[in-house]
Amino acid sequence: MGGVELVLPKEYGFVVIVLVLYSLVNFWMAFQVGKARKKFKVPYPILYAIESENKDAKLFNCIQRGHQNSLELMPVFFTLMILGGMKHPGVCAALGLVYIVARFFFFKGYATGDPKNRLTIGKYGFVAVMGLMVCTVSFGVSLLL
Repeated sequence: MGGVELVLPKEYGFVVIVLVLYSLVNFWMAFQVGKARKKFKVPYPILYAIESENKDAKLFNCIQRGHQNSLELMPVFFTLMILGGMKHPGVCAALGLVYIVARFFFFKGYATGDPKNRLTIGKYGFVAVMGLMVCTVSFGVSLLL
């Protein structure tokens, strides 16, 4: 039976650790949404509170949206980290840490109830994603050469 041997650089371990760290941050965000559900009385399966029914709807919705947005971008982040890290593990791990810090502040800013606050430091997450895209394209090109 034939197979493909995948040899990853030793530093790829940093990529793996950063991915686990992001998963922990994501669990923390989910916990914050759960606390907000109790505090603002937004039961499951309701995804967003209705402003006409809940005076704290905007604040809850901002907390929920901060986590939801992070979930929406998670597959992109993981894919770019996993693939780009195969060729550039150190750079991708560093960019991944920048992304995690930016995502934390994105969530904290959003959770204030003023969506503009999510971009104060959170905007740097997009810079990190762009860097991860460059690393992933570099990996793809190296496979073609």
